[in-house]
Amino acid sequence: MTETAPSRRLYIKTYGCQMNVYDSERMADVLRPLGYALTDEAEGADLVVLNTCHIREKATEKVYSELGQIKRMKARKEAAGGAMTVAVAGCVAQAEGAEIMARQPAVDLVVGPQAYHRLPELIARAHRASGERLAADFTADEKFDALPGERAPTGVTAFLTVQEGCDKFCTFCVVPYTRGAEYSRPAEAVLAEAEQLAAHGVREVTLLGQNVNAYAGEGGLAGLVRRLAQVPGLDRIRYTTSHPHDMDEALIAAHGEVEALMPYLHLPVQAGSDRVLRAMNRAHTAESYLRLVEKIRAARPDIAMSGDFIVGFPGESERDFEATLQLVSEIRYASAFSFKYSRRPGTPAAAMPGQVPDEVKDERLARLQALLSQQQVAFNDATVGRTVPVLLEKPGRHPGQVVGRSPYLQAVHLDAPESLIGEIRAVDILAASRGSLAGALSPSPRLEPA
Repeated sequence: MTETAPSRRLYIKTYGCQMNVYDSERMADVLRPLGYALTDEAEGADLVVLNTCHIREKATEKVYSELGQIKRMKARKEAAGGAMTVAVAGCVAQAEGAEIMARQPAVDLVVGPQAYHRLPELIARAHRASGERLAADFTADEKFDALPGERAPTGVTAFLTVQEGCDKFCTFCVVPYTRGAEYSRPAEAVLAEAEQLAAHGVREVTLLGQNVNAYAGEGGLAGLVRRLAQVPGLDRIRYTTSHPHDMDEALIAAHGEVEALMPYLHLPVQAGSDRVLRAMNRAHTAESYLRLVEKIRAARPDIAMSGDFIVGFPGESERDFEATLQLVSEIRYASAFSFKYSRRPGTPAAAMPGQVPDEVKDERLARLQALLSQQQVAFNDATVGRTVPVLLEKPGRHPGQVVGRSPYLQAVHLDAPESLIGEIRAVDILAASRGSLAGALSPSPRLEPA
């Protein structure tokens, strides 16, 4: 007996962080039993979901621009006798739900990041043209308890949310207001999901959380990592995003002792000036961050460090910015994300005096990114001539090519049969660019695990 094909088309567009990627995957899981199958095109879809990010103003405006295009698609479908349901999910939905409904009448429902498990109910209500259209006030435990037990991973790597929310209240950040207080999933639930992923061929998981190393389950994040490392078939573990304040000794030790924990750490510092860090409410100093990185490198000398930076924070002087450049020079990052400060309504920094002009932000960002780019190129160049274990993930852009990741999260392109996808192979690194490495399968025995 053949299975009936889903009759409804679902288009999800994801903005922002990896947690939104995870949430989008889980939305598809929630909607699959209703007959929704993913499509790559919004045009003609039966359900369109924009899973939004509220970190930067530009991202928010992109959502409204996208909604304008979707409104026209919805009108075309209705003119042809069909129907399109439009939902806005994620952090913009949480922060600006009422404004979205007022500003864009094409939106049928708004779903906050803790309420997307209620999508089937809300869609049904929208189809009946009655009931609530705005769902934003739910707790994280309600959401995770209501999600389907099974996931349908589409590759050999997967995101796995273990923690949500943030209690740090950095003055530039909306996360405590849009994602709520810190919540940690029970370790047994995380392990069960990881075992299901491994059973479906996933070999690498990235543990997600707004403050992932604040995970408060038994044994903390280090304890969870050690337990996940025992899951059969799960050979690689990563986590993001971390806060320096929650980088404890047990987690540092795990980097040196747990083979499956990859030597890559995203540890945002945001600025190198103590005056700016105090204004950001970051709870660490430049010196304490430098000493923390020293400890981490002592435990795992080859670890690749990544970070986040905000330039042009209110009151930032040229001297403050030079302190950031100095810190970057001392750390030597393998990769990093850097942004101009963006005012977010409702955050303390939005009302601070000393807002930095855009032209100054632009100039400083260019200088910072030039330095970070030099460091990334140097890190990648240092890999040339080495043989590294690479998890082969997917076909490349060219025939006969596959793409994988090194332990340091570098993309690696090489010629190899697609039948090797899902394996961890020894790869000789032949060349490097800023964004990726080029390699060849090593004649040495393959490395399992990595």
